[in-house]
Amino acid sequence: MSQENWLDKTNRINLLFDFYESLLTEKQQTFLKYYFHDDFSLGEIAAEFDISRQAVYEHIKRAEQMLEMYEEKLKLLEKHEQRSAQLAKLRTLLNEPDLTDDNRRKMIRIVEHLLGI
Repeated sequence: MSQENWLDKTNRINLLFDFYESLLTEKQQTFLKYYFHDDFSLGEIAAEFDISRQAVYEHIKRAEQMLEMYEEKLKLLEKHEQRSAQLAKLRTLLNEPDLTDDNRRKMIRIVEHLLGI
């Protein structure tokens, strides 16, 4: 996996973790924190918990699958990203020097959309 793909994956897992952490088991939370937040290697985590690297890998993989399953069903991250994009549009419109009626209507539609999410 390329460095860019690894970074994208890490960012996604961290975001999913922020939304769904409490739905994971304590062990899954701990392993994901060590691996993705604290940048521990599989070997370091294995040594800490006196288990094999393969067992650590399987725990992390299962936790990642659970996070993706929760997102597939609940879509909290997707909704967050949609709201963030809408807010960015709104900020752009608000910063325009001449606020036209057309832009005002666009802002109202964005706000209504955000309230409906």
